[in-house]
Amino acid sequence: MPLTILSGAQVRALLLSLSRDDVLTLQHNLADALREYSTGSQEQGCSASYQPHRTAITGNDGKTTIFMPASTGKTTGVKILSSPLPSSSLTDKPGCTTIGQEFADSRQLAKVSLSLEEYSSRRSSSSLSADVSSMSLTSSHDDDGGSVGGDDSEVESGSFSSSTGDGAPSINHQSLSSQSGSPRASKSYMGSVQHLSGKAWPPVGARDSSPRGTLTLVGQDGLPIGLISAQDLTAFRTALTSLFVFNKRKHVKTITVFGAGRQAYWHIRLALLLRGPEVKRVYIINRSFDRAAKLLRDIYAAENASWRSDVKFHAFSSDFVEYNRLSREAVRKADAIFCCTPSLEPLFPAEFLTSTEGRRKGRLIVAIGSYKSHMTELHPDILKNEVKPPTQNAHHYHKHAQRGGVVLVDSLEMCLQEAGEIVQAGLGPHQLVEIGELMIMKHAARLGIEQQKGNSEEGLKKWLEKGNVVYKSVGLGLMDLITGNDMVDIARRRGVGTFIDDFE
Repeated sequence: MPLTILSGAQVRALLLSLSRDDVLTLQHNLADALREYSTGSQEQGCSASYQPHRTAITGNDGKTTIFMPASTGKTTGVKILSSPLPSSSLTDKPGCTTIGQEFADSRQLAKVSLSLEEYSSRRSSSSLSADVSSMSLTSSHDDDGGSVGGDDSEVESGSFSSSTGDGAPSINHQSLSSQSGSPRASKSYMGSVQHLSGKAWPPVGARDSSPRGTLTLVGQDGLPIGLISAQDLTAFRTALTSLFVFNKRKHVKTITVFGAGRQAYWHIRLALLLRGPEVKRVYIINRSFDRAAKLLRDIYAAENASWRSDVKFHAFSSDFVEYNRLSREAVRKADAIFCCTPSLEPLFPAEFLTSTEGRRKGRLIVAIGSYKSHMTELHPDILKNEVKPPTQNAHHYHKHAQRGGVVLVDSLEMCLQEAGEIVQAGLGPHQLVEIGELMIMKHAARLGIEQQKGNSEEGLKKWLEKGNVVYKSVGLGLMDLITGNDMVDIARRRGVGTFIDDFE
């Protein structure tokens, strides 16, 4: 098999060329791999037994390089990423660290909150049904009248200097391409800086915080079969996984995105590609308004008309005078919230979602930007509220969205070690469920879903479709390996890339 080399430009071109059916196929392959990771035995190549812990090297300048190995049993790979941002954690001393090794060796965290027998069953249960739910394959296109709360009234999009009705500027194609509608012409919406969080985003100079690196794929004979630029691939496979649950949501009318980098772009693009006709508006919130405007110019490129559809986009930054009010409204109105920033502090107050008003609507809340224990995008109280068990005889608000009692994660071990939201909220293994594990519907009874009527499967289905669902991801090498393999196959079929037949 020849070695296929894909540059960053070639990877991006391939990803941009994918149709909805292509994306669904890639999502299906990734879903199968994550199911094996969470519930497979050693005989299944994608199981956790074949996924070594990642290693990080921190230099004297504070910058970190991460090595993420993975194996499917047939293909082995390693992604090497170097963050362009220096670490700001006082605990990140120069040297080499194997992330999660202490947890793997002793299982102390699991023993405290979860019996070893139950924990092991979550890793090697061979008696589980092999049937995968349609979570990653189908979308719910029906509409039963909108979400509880009644705050989804349509607002016409005007020029760049117009208002949505709640004070947030609307942006359309004409305003982006006209001088009067350029970012620098929107000063009327910018005044005294009202930062909700002084460290919500990196310094202004750090324009692209996307990790840079490569993915190397090796076949069973030990010869390399793929060398792939990893920057767009990483953002794409992360969004691909985030949208597993998004595909099942009943309402996706309003999407709010924090960040304006690659992760934000791919979450928006794939969400609209998969369910564009149902999405009516997208809020983009970013520290730099210029960068948000650049993202919108990319989205409004002529070649994107097919998936962009008639969605109305609204963008604002923390420099806006009305930022606190605008961010609260964008969060409250959202059916799905994608947090895509390397934030050191919560992006918005917990009460936006935990107050009586905030709980009246079910939302999908995805946090994928923070990747170390000192980082966080979501306030810990949001996660604590989500896993809080129901209290007997407590006053029940009939209009409150259903809670699942758990937080979804991509990897139990990695999130317990690395995810700042999980660590700072003090959550234990029994309060987390891997997204791959969730794909087997017969596990619903063990997941602790709050029941109303019907059996556990119906309760799980209702929660996934309409309840509050929080998903936290720190990334797995397995995700890169599966998606990278698929990209090599696509590249070979389309003749994209550089091919070396006799590399030894």
